[in-house]
Amino acid sequence: MPSPHSRISLVRVHVPEARQSSREIEEELRRQSPGAALPAGLLEHMFGLRERCVAAPGELPSDLAARAGAAVLRDVGLPPEAIDLLVYAGITKDLDEPATANVVAAKLGVTAPVFDLMNACNGVLSALESVDALIRIGSYRRVLVVTGEVSSRMTRWRIPDRGRLASALASLTVGDMGAAVLVEASEQPGILGSRFFAKPAAWPSAVLRNAYATGRMCELEVDDSALTASFAELREQALKAAGELVGSVADCALFCVHQPSAAMTRDLCSSAGIPVEAVIPTFPHYGNVTTATIPLQLALAQEQGRLREGDLVGILGLASGTSLGVMALRW
Repeated sequence: MPSPHSRISLVRVHVPEARQSSREIEEELRRQSPGAALPAGLLEHMFGLRERCVAAPGELPSDLAARAGAAVLRDVGLPPEAIDLLVYAGITKDLDEPATANVVAAKLGVTAPVFDLMNACNGVLSALESVDALIRIGSYRRVLVVTGEVSSRMTRWRIPDRGRLASALASLTVGDMGAAVLVEASEQPGILGSRFFAKPAAWPSAVLRNAYATGRMCELEVDDSALTASFAELREQALKAAGELVGSVADCALFCVHQPSAAMTRDLCSSAGIPVEAVIPTFPHYGNVTTATIPLQLALAQEQGRLREGDLVGILGLASGTSLGVMALRW
């Protein structure tokens, strides 16, 4: 039967042990593309990146997602058969056919229905909006949303000349991570509401082209100025929605913001009136872990004791496409 609400019960992330410093990234780029070498220290100065997480060779997106999912099941004390639905929301995935969610479920021993859902870096946020609706109408009562990103493999090491360097910079900052979010039916409000805003015509500003369609290896290409401009056009709508969902920003115990760079995070928080202390910075030491960024901040907040039952949490997600997503949670 329908449930009046859904709530997030637990969030866990799997952080790969390996790290690659910004200096090591710059050195590797010089080795593979001497004609497009970066000045020493540019990644930290321009993006705020000190190091990023890197998955071990051979690790698949499903491996990272399954490890995070296993941590959720272990820590909440649930057997795999207790999950009613599993949703995979990552950008990187094992397979185009079938859904990578099948692989993750098999590794976890989950036998429930599964599907993949993609919306660039807003994949997890879109998944949470979707499963909230599915729980409210009574289709499922316990859903596991997972993601596994091996985004560092999108890094463009071979750049023919400095003219193409600008579009490759963002690929040097992405990191790897697995994340899992358990969402359950609840009598008490948990996911309070969400709003999404999009500017589809801006899709060329950040693209990872399909290798089957283009006949060449995937290369992440980002036009920073065009992408930033497309976000700016949606910002007022998103901030108005945030005000409607969470009221005053000062009422939030935590504000989770997607972090494609330290500078963009600061600018976004400043324009939204979000206090610096309300946001847990993740980009400098993890890189842009794409769909795992919001779960990472929630998991760190749990570990640091920054979330208590009843706390209000605001979320602001950004993704190429272009889209902005806003969500309010009662912890």
